[in-house]
Order: sequence, then C-alpha cells, then structure tokens
Amino acid sequence: MTPISQIARRHGLSRSTLLYYDRLGLVRPSYRTSAGYRLYQEEDEARLSQVCEYRRTGLALKEIAGLLDRGAGARSDTARALEARVKALNREIAALRGQQEIALALLRRLGRHHDREARSMTKDKWVALLRAAGLGDTEMMQWHAAFEHQAPEGHQDFLESLGIPPAEIARIRRTSATQGNLPQTGSANKSHAAGSGGATRHRAKSRAAGARG
Repeated sequence: MTPISQIARRHGLSRSTLLYYDRLGLVRPSYRTSAGYRLYQEEDEARLSQVCEYRRTGLALKEIAGLLDRGAGARSDTARALEARVKALNREIAALRGQQEIALALLRRLGRHHDREARSMTKDKWVALLRAAGLGDTEMMQWHAAFEHQAPEGHQDFLESLGIPPAEIARIRRTSATQGNLPQTGSANKSHAAGSGGATRHRAKSRAAGARG
C-alpha cells in the first residue's frame, strides 16, 4: 500500500488533485487507515497512470472516467474519443497559426520582422524550398498526388498548416486525387519528394544504356 503523498510525488500531482479525483470517483484509494489516511494499491495507481496519460492529450476528466469505467471493452470508444481529440487539436492549431500570421503581419507593418522566430512554414516558403531542390510544377503535383493517395487526411492537415485557403486546398486535393493510383510502398516511399519512383529512374538508365550502345 502506498500513501497519498508518495503517489502524488510519483506522478507529479498535488495532494489536492488526488483528493479531487477521489471526490469525483475517478481514482479512489482502496483502503483507509483508522485515522482516515488514504492508501493506494497497484490497481489504483495503474488507473491513475491511465488518467494522467489521457489528461496529457487534453481529454476532459468526465470523458476519461467514462472510458476507464467501460474497461477493456471500450477500445473502440477510446479510439473514437482520441480521434475526435486529434481533430479538435488540428482545429486549434490552425486557429493558432492564423493568429500567428496576423501578429507577424502587424509586426511587419511596424518594421519588425520575426519570421524566423515564428518557426512557421507558409505556402510561398514551401514552394520556394521545393524549387530550390529542383522540382518543377509537374514534380510538385506528383508529390501532392503521392501524399493524397497515401495519407489523405495528413495531406489536408499539411495544406492547412501552410495557411492555404480552404477553396484552394479543395482544388489541390481534387487535382491530386485524379492523378491516378500511385504505388504506396517500395519505390514510391523511397523516391524523391517529387514523387518520381525507381521505375522512372530505371527507364532513364535503360535509355542511356541504349544510346551508348
């Protein structure tokens, strides 16, 4: 059995937090001494560890309690809750990026430039980076097509992170989706960001060999 003060230190929590969890019925100690001191056993601490882990994702205590009380059979519920949380975080991140861009624009008007401190990537910066790497419009479109076919939701998140307007994102994704079925493993994963795979390089080598012959 472990006293409340030791459990609190072990998990980086305050004693008052554990008392609050007890009142909510979220994590209750299995035993109390005759003097009223709370004692936690291994099962109690395991539940507390789960609570702490879910709290770090930002899930509400009430939602966490429901997931834990449903037990091992709630895996699908847990997955849905975490997926919803990821989507909510994506929206929050997009909103914060928007606020950041507005703040940077206002700073530029004041003659201050903090773009490097912002640690953000914009559409113009990304396009310039790809062009510096030697990619043209066709290769960029192939890159987007590969992204769309292999990770459509990730592609959406990435485009949003660049601050691209929703209408333009929809157009890029529609165009990317019509580029044909690209290979999702093997050479496609090892290819250049432009999306040109090993087969393309093989054909180029074959043509070069034929020219030498």
